Amino acid sequence: MYKVSIVDYGLGNIRAFYHIYQRLNIPVEVAATVEQLKSAQKLILPGVGAFDWAMNRLNDSGLRDVLDELVLNRSVPVLGVCVGMQMMASKSAEGDLAGLGWLDAEVVRFNVPKNVSNPLPHMGWNDVSPVEQETIFKDITSPRYYFLHSYCIRPAREENILSRTFYGEDFVSAVTKDNIFGTQFHPEKSHKWGIDLLRNFAEISQC
Repeated sequence: MYKVSIVDYGLGNIRAFYHIYQRLNIPVEVAATVEQLKSAQKLILPGVGAFDWAMNRLNDSGLRDVLDELVLNRSVPVLGVCVGMQMMASKSAEGDLAGLGWLDAEVVRFNVPKNVSNPLPHMGWNDVSPVEQETIFKDITSPRYYFLHSYCIRPAREENILSRTFYGEDFVSAVTKDNIFGTQFHPEKSHKWGIDLLRNFAEISQC
């Protein structure tokens, strides 16, 4: 079983991920230094808040170069969550900073009417429709997850879309590219569906 390293750059529900993996008896660590990350076998990149704020925290952490090396050169599987997924894109309409550029994608604001039916942020539980169920959605029936966001990712390539969700409009709720996975929703807050997804990620073979 591969050990899961949760990237600690000061943002995200780190302890929630950690406790889920402990309960699943899956090896897990919180990695806050370059030395801790160098031997990572699986990565979770959490995130909350605004895009530029998160990118600044990651850039200032000193962890970005080693993350690029692990993900792009060593093909270590990574799961980005919420803003952690959005940072994998090249840019965001929410800010001015460049993203990590791991995906050919941009982050855009929801284009839905601001009314009582579709308030922003999109907050709460919603159904998720996977495009495939061989990786992180494997054996998950009628997936339903917790969301909290006003921006969503827009991949340039259809093959990078892993799931879609409807909230006033269809939007991409999960992405994939080789060893890279990302979810707009919060699996760490999504009960059994989230636990099953995190287990699936931990069991994915090294790419």
